[in-house]
Amino acid sequence: MLTRFSLKNAVAVFIISFLLILGGLYSFSSLKVDLLPNIEFPQLSVEVIYPGASPEDMNEQVTTKLEEKLKAIEGVKKLQSTSFESIAIINLEFPFNTDMEEVERQVESLIKEANLPENVQTKVNRFSFGTFPIYNISLFAKGDTNIQQFLDDTIVPELKKINGVNSISVGGMEENLIQITVDKQKALQYGLSLTQIKEQINEKFLAFPAGNVQTETLQIPIRVQQKIETIKQLENLPLSSPIMNASQGAPASAQQAPAMITLKDVATIQPVTDQGEITRYNLQPSLSMAITKKQDANTVEVADKVINVLDKYKDKIDYAIGFDSAEGIKKSVETLVREGLLGALFASIAVLVFLRNVRATIIAIVSIPLSLLVASIFLQRMDISLNIMTLGGMAVAVGRVVDDSIVVIENIFRRVRKSNTGMTDELVEDSTKEILKAITSSTITTVVVFLPLGLVGGVTGEFFLPFALTIVFSLLMSLVVAITIVPILAKFSFKKVPPEEKEGALQRAYGKAIEWALNHKQTVLLSSILLLIGSFAIVPKLGFTFIPNEEQKTLIAAIELPSLTTLEKTNDVSLKMEKMFDEKKEIKEVTAGIGTRDFRSGLKRKNQANYFITLEENVNVSRFIKELEKEMENIAQEEVNGAKVGVQELQSGGPPSNNDVNIDLYSTNLTALQQAAKDVEAYLKKRNDLKYVTNNFADQQKQVIVDIDPQKAAHYGVSGFQVLGTIADQTGPVQVGTLMLDGEERTVQLSYSEQMTSIEQLENTLIFTKFGPVPVKQLAEVKEVDTFTSIQKLDGKVFARISAQIVGDNIQQVTQDVINGVKKDVDLPKDVSFEGGGGSDETVETFQQLGLAMVVAIGLVYITMLITFGKARIPFIILSSLVFVPIGSLLGLFIANEPMSVSVMIGLLMLIGIVTTNAIVLVDRIGQNREQKGMTIRQALIEAGKTRLRPILMTAFATVAALIPLALTKSSGTLISKGLAITVIGGLTSSTLLTLILVPVVYELFFFRQAKKERQA
Repeated sequence: MLTRFSLKNAVAVFIISFLLILGGLYSFSSLKVDLLPNIEFPQLSVEVIYPGASPEDMNEQVTTKLEEKLKAIEGVKKLQSTSFESIAIINLEFPFNTDMEEVERQVESLIKEANLPENVQTKVNRFSFGTFPIYNISLFAKGDTNIQQFLDDTIVPELKKINGVNSISVGGMEENLIQITVDKQKALQYGLSLTQIKEQINEKFLAFPAGNVQTETLQIPIRVQQKIETIKQLENLPLSSPIMNASQGAPASAQQAPAMITLKDVATIQPVTDQGEITRYNLQPSLSMAITKKQDANTVEVADKVINVLDKYKDKIDYAIGFDSAEGIKKSVETLVREGLLGALFASIAVLVFLRNVRATIIAIVSIPLSLLVASIFLQRMDISLNIMTLGGMAVAVGRVVDDSIVVIENIFRRVRKSNTGMTDELVEDSTKEILKAITSSTITTVVVFLPLGLVGGVTGEFFLPFALTIVFSLLMSLVVAITIVPILAKFSFKKVPPEEKEGALQRAYGKAIEWALNHKQTVLLSSILLLIGSFAIVPKLGFTFIPNEEQKTLIAAIELPSLTTLEKTNDVSLKMEKMFDEKKEIKEVTAGIGTRDFRSGLKRKNQANYFITLEENVNVSRFIKELEKEMENIAQEEVNGAKVGVQELQSGGPPSNNDVNIDLYSTNLTALQQAAKDVEAYLKKRNDLKYVTNNFADQQKQVIVDIDPQKAAHYGVSGFQVLGTIADQTGPVQVGTLMLDGEERTVQLSYSEQMTSIEQLENTLIFTKFGPVPVKQLAEVKEVDTFTSIQKLDGKVFARISAQIVGDNIQQVTQDVINGVKKDVDLPKDVSFEGGGGSDETVETFQQLGLAMVVAIGLVYITMLITFGKARIPFIILSSLVFVPIGSLLGLFIANEPMSVSVMIGLLMLIGIVTTNAIVLVDRIGQNREQKGMTIRQALIEAGKTRLRPILMTAFATVAALIPLALTKSSGTLISKGLAITVIGGLTSSTLLTLILVPVVYELFFFRQAKKERQA
């Protein structure tokens, strides 16, 4: 037996313990630090770029083809697509046990088979917590530093070397271009289009292998090359004109043309800088750098290394941090470590109050550091990070890991005080043995309770797994400590023990209470049942959510102007916004990006500006958001008609809060769908229980369609591509490519000096045909139509989604009210169907799974106790103590104003293990009294109650005291533990007090005949 071995080899046990502590400290310090468990969501997105395609073309030629292929992938749960102009994004969602590597391979091979147009580019991305930037840093030049070059040459390459950095994107960079501005009239005179000029430039920039020359001894490769190396050479580039090369029937203007023309004859060439996006920090122009980490990297470590690199160059650059996830992680970790340490202190005080012996208290709490440090070794071996779930697990385990040691030390302490021999190895061994069955079965019971968490699928199961493992490892170690180290320490500490005091007043009172309860069983049972029913009446008042909403002090805001707005106009509107932000005392700092990537879709758009806004600590966030949104709307509407604004708290990942409601509308009639979406959006905005209303069915924009007449085009010998090329030349710059000019790599672009400004100009654009130049209107009909800026589909059906976040915590009730309200108050067109749903569906499903997990846990506890005690009736007596867990839990939640949430459900699951511990300790003693001492049932019940009263109260109070700091915390990042702590404190308090009375009553009821016989005898 372990206890005997430990007592005989005390030195060896101490050395092993010391080594385990060292190993635990090393493991704990080397654990990766992160906010959340390293979960990779089973989601993929396919990004498709098809330059120049309208949303309709994108949908028909790309999205639909891909959807047809992708829906065949096994296990795909959801397929959602959005087709914008030139770009489409398709999101696929799978169950949590899917092999994403295999899925990614399948997706890539299906894309190849989809027969997409030639110049389409595709990119497959996976989603995980790591895809959100850990940093958004604004950078400023110091002195005469060319910050852009310095970033490109020095900082970005150094940051990329950091182990764990995944990607670095810099916004606000300027690009050096060579702008070739072509004089439209002159080009026309020579019959040259932009595309022809581009081709002639590219022809003069070639270098190709051209076979080999074979000499007697060598084979020499030949390379033919022609290069443009300077802007001067580019200016003097000879161009051949199709009109000059034509027959003598060429126009008169062409016959007067010089023999050969150069590029500078028809165009001006100058170096320019172009800025595709503008970034600022607190109104100062800056470059904005976003850094993401690799999936399994340590966020805090990566963040520290990034800052070290930037600090190294403080003489060249200045920086300001707009968003920093590492800071939030450090705060959460510090908070949870503090709560854990305070919990350990409170648990120690609780033990000291009962034992009134400092040595015994120290021995009892030795299991706290040992159990948690050894648990750290397991966590490190399993590559689990130190995050709010593992730290929450440790903070919750602090009170529970002392339980076994308390029961052992209390039993040794009590036996020594009774004995005349004083402290001996035999006495320590017997005392531990006497309690061994009870503590082993109670610990294993608490461990098996967590096994059914594997039944809870989806993000909840994944998310709480590290929490459960932390508690399981800690508890198993605490059992080993209780039967090895505690007996040794007890042997050396209690050389002289004062004799046992007579029964205390508490024990005497409790003895009488048991006797009264056994004589009034009906009253006790009836009162208990009434209390239980009364507690369930509280449930509707609690609210029902996935994870309670937590206020964030970082906001993301965006303005979206009509789709054809220029970057310059968006920037003007944004400057007015930023000035308004600057005047607000509630706002600490603002990082602005104009034309940068949108946080939600990841698209760059010139008509959009995005903001990271950091608030001061004492701001009432929800009130301030409403105020800010109103002011932003006023500014935007003053400037541009049809501008949209949005402000909401930053959500950087974590389990979904599921506090949203979605109304999905389906129709093939896009105009009716748009109107219905607007009506639903207006209805949701009127409701006070919703915020952040969004409508994914974007507005319409004007589009010009050039409808080519095939017969006329054939008559003039013109192809559709020729018309397309000519019009494209007129409307936007033509990219020539990248040339090395004057020792610098530059992008070259061609455009006309006069841009097209009206439909008339488009109609009169000349197309070169076999009969000479002909205006577009002779070949095609030009008309202006309204078209949609994007087309959204869910599982292949066109849909509009109007979403909102729910204010408060009663998400199921609000979701139902909203769905009923849309049915009743919104008049939807006949050809528009709707479905309502959102986070509450998933939440209900998760609660059902957790309910099932509890039933399984109770079954596992029953089996564990059946194996331990060997009688079918005993486990039922022990499990009767669970009936009264809800009384205290629900009352505690009601008093603390905490909603029913996943954290609460996990707390109730834990209570199944913790509460049965007390009943096991009591029932185990009753059994010993009957079997070994031959007592009657009633004597056995009263003696066991008095003997076990102190350890039961001690373990319960130690667990409750350890959780008090968590329950009272106001810090963010610990909400997962807060609801759980309140649930456990309330449930454990009520069930402990009721167990002490109820278990003896139920015991006597189960052995009713024998008890009656004994009383009659």
